[in-house]
Amino acid sequence: MNPLLSSLKQLFHLCLDRLHSRFVLWTRPLKASLLLGTLADLGRSKSELMAENALLRQQLITLKRQVKRPTCTKLDRLLLVLLARMVRTWKQALLIVQPETLLRWHRQGFRLFWRQKSKVTSRQAKVEAATVALIKEMARTNRRLRS
Repeated sequence: MNPLLSSLKQLFHLCLDRLHSRFVLWTRPLKASLLLGTLADLGRSKSELMAENALLRQQLITLKRQVKRPTCTKLDRLLLVLLARMVRTWKQALLIVQPETLLRWHRQGFRLFWRQKSKVTSRQAKVEAATVALIKEMARTNRRLRS
């Protein structure tokens, strides 16, 4: 029984090693794409490159926080939306979030901002009740309005 378990264990580790090596090969960028990417980056401004680096770094921070499935906090969402606004090629820089999701978060933030901005600051009337009563009294007693 013991040799059978050890051979199964070796087979399992061999499968994991093969899977790991294939994953590494699959995720490694092509040399031609590295060269083309470097040439494309020459035409971009330093601030845009820094913003893209910050966008990628924020995604790494989010990924490191969770083991199975990363969850984005409200601060993560806000940072990703703000950083994506600064990068022209933000769709290519997104790795853990779909572009549609980021656009949805942007629309939600936009709605929240304008909802807060358009709220009534006070519930009280701007004109006092005594003034309103006086205007109504003057309208009733005005001779010109009566015919």
